[in-house]
Amino acid sequence: MSHSLPEDEVKARIEAALYSAGRPLALSELIIASGSNSKKKTVRIINELMIKTKASFRALEIRQLDDQRYVFQLKMEYSPLIRRFAQRPIIGSAALKTLSYVAYEQPVSSKRLSQIRGSQVYNHLRELENSSFITHERMGRSNLYKTTNKFQDYFGLEDLGDLKTKLMKTK
Repeated sequence: MSHSLPEDEVKARIEAALYSAGRPLALSELIIASGSNSKKKTVRIINELMIKTKASFRALEIRQLDDQRYVFQLKMEYSPLIRRFAQRPIIGSAALKTLSYVAYEQPVSSKRLSQIRGSQVYNHLRELENSSFITHERMGRSNLYKTTNKFQDYFGLEDLGDLKTKLMKTK
């Protein structure tokens, strides 16, 4: 006998997964979280939740990314406003500034970053690698740094090609 969960419970489980994950979730993860084992039902409920979220909230959204993952997040335009209210940032403001240089100039050498940010940059790079926001590869006596998929997910970026354009507009 197949026992199926009530629709409200399936919705609640999907909401809970999206809210608590703090990262985009694949459809397969949401199917597991829903307890429904139905791709069709899970997609239908996610779409309903996206519509309901859009109607109920002004600053929050459930978004489907190009790679078929879903994320519950603050809309990008509200990020600058709430930064001062956030409890504990994942990375400090100095490391965040270093991260912005890596994102803008990637791939960028540790030597170049040291020239721009000073000798403390090595602590920032370690912190950023520990947070999985950047990665490096060895090039001769230097390291070349670039951002990771986690960086893109965390900051809601789908296309790094547009990143420079967006950064230039905010100057």
